[in-house]
Formats: sequence, C-alpha cells, structure tokens
Amino acid sequence: MAYDLEEQEQLATLKAWWKQYGNLVTWLVIAVLAAYASWSGWKYYQREQASKAALLYEEIVKAVEGKDQTRLARATADIRERYARTPYASMGALLAAKSAFDANDLKSAKAYLQWVVDQSSGEEYQAIARLRLAGLLLDEKAFDEGLKLLSVPFPDQFAGLVADRRGDLLFAQNKIEDARAAYQLALEKTEAKNPARQLIQLKLDAIGGSSTQAG
Repeated sequence: MAYDLEEQEQLATLKAWWKQYGNLVTWLVIAVLAAYASWSGWKYYQREQASKAALLYEEIVKAVEGKDQTRLARATADIRERYARTPYASMGALLAAKSAFDANDLKSAKAYLQWVVDQSSGEEYQAIARLRLAGLLLDEKAFDEGLKLLSVPFPDQFAGLVADRRGDLLFAQNKIEDARAAYQLALEKTEAKNPARQLIQLKLDAIGGSSTQAG
C-alpha cells in the first residue's frame, strides 16, 4: 500500500505539473517540429531549384556551342528569372557574356556581366564579373568607371588580378607612377608559379619599373 500511495502522489504531482506547463511544452514541441519541417522543406526546395537550374544551364551551354545568340538570350533570361539565387544563374550569365563578347555584341556582354555584379549571391562570381566588365570598360576608354568597379572589396584570391587590371586602367590614363605601384602589388599578390607573373613583369618593365619579387 505504501508503494501505491507513493505512486499516486507522483501521478498527482505529474498531473498538476502538466496542467500548469503542459500547453507550453506542447507548443514548444510543435515549434521544434515545425522548424525541422521548414528546414527539411527548404533543403528539398533548394535541391529542386538546383536541379531545374542545371537543366537550363545545359541549355545555355548548348546555345553557346551552337553560337545561337537568340536561344542563348532566352535561356539566360529564363534562368535569371526563375533561379537567380542558384550558382547556375551566375555561371550561365558569365558564359553568356563570353559568348556575346566573342560575337562582338559588347552591349549584351556588358549587360550579362552587370547582372552578375548586381544580382549574384556568390562573391567569387561577382569578382569575376567585375574584372571582366572592367576589361570591357578599358577597351571603351571608360577608365574612371572601370576603376570604380575595382574599388570595392574583393576576395583575397583575386588581389593579384585586381591590382593588374587597376594597373592597366591607370596606365591608360597615363598615371604612370600609380600604374607602376599597381603592377608591383600585382606581382606581390601573384604566386611564383602563376604564368601571369611574366606578363605583369613585362608591363612593369615597359613603364620603367622593376621588382625583386619577380620569379
């Protein structure tokens, strides 16, 4: 009987606790389950988005291979509209920009690159687009606009490329001392085994510069 009485007291205590806190516990459990369900649903959605975006990216690749600019423009517009936050959208726009450049459609090339700069969710893709767009602006003699594109922070691995492109823009403006400093920085930030070092050194030598960092 002592055991039964103790058991009844525990049961009564549990009932009293549940009466006071049961709803709170229930809502906490529901919240946790809902959060998990949302996370699982989001991961599924992301997989679905990526899968569909990959198909459109393949369409872009085929259009580039076939040099079909109309098909390319349509596929690129579709992937940007539907799957802008996926890496495939940025990759597709960069590929489309290269194809448009090769077709001497500089207006479209710039538009594709500008979209990546403005809309891409990946800083590496944005960095590539900024560098390529700055190169087009260099060809158009829009030097200040090109330098402005390069004035924002870049991922560390792009430091050498950015400095080199800055040097090109500054040299085109006949700002020789600034260009020399940019090329010297480009050499410092470029690995010794990188073939680009030779070209940077040639440009530096051409404007009367030198670097002990040259390999």
